[in-house]
Amino acid sequence: MKKTLLALAIVSIALVSFSGTAYADKRSNTGCGLGHLIFKDSGESLVIQVLAATTNTSFGTQTFGITTGTSECDQFGKVAQNENLNRFVSGNMENLAKDIAMGKGETLDTVVEMMNVPASQKTAVYAKLQANFGAIYTSDKVQAGEVVDRISAVING
Repeated sequence: MKKTLLALAIVSIALVSFSGTAYADKRSNTGCGLGHLIFKDSGESLVIQVLAATTNTSFGTQTFGITTGTSECDQFGKVAQNENLNRFVSGNMENLAKDIAMGKGETLDTVVEMMNVPASQKTAVYAKLQANFGAIYTSDKVQAGEVVDRISAVING
């Protein structure tokens, strides 16, 4: 029993010492999320980082934060870009349909720009989209997300 207590004490002392020095600059291990928010001012020890990481994992807040750009997480650029694109297409469905049917137009220019199509490929992309108008706008009840997905499929197909 004494050996077990002695071993536990040695491990505890080693952990406290080790966590205070070797991991002092590893604060970025927990990054963001609820765990980061709760423990960000509690020091930088290994124990605090484990608590922050466990909190993030238990509640899934780091994943949510990265996806939404909350909890001091940076939103993944492509997700933000897709949200902006979906929002733009949703607000401009009619004009985009007209532009795709004509193979040119401001709304189409904006969508293609938001999809990061290189300038040298825009003319070819416009022609592809025009040729596939019926596959993009399958009905008058088509949703913006479907239009974006279909445009992307035509461009990348």
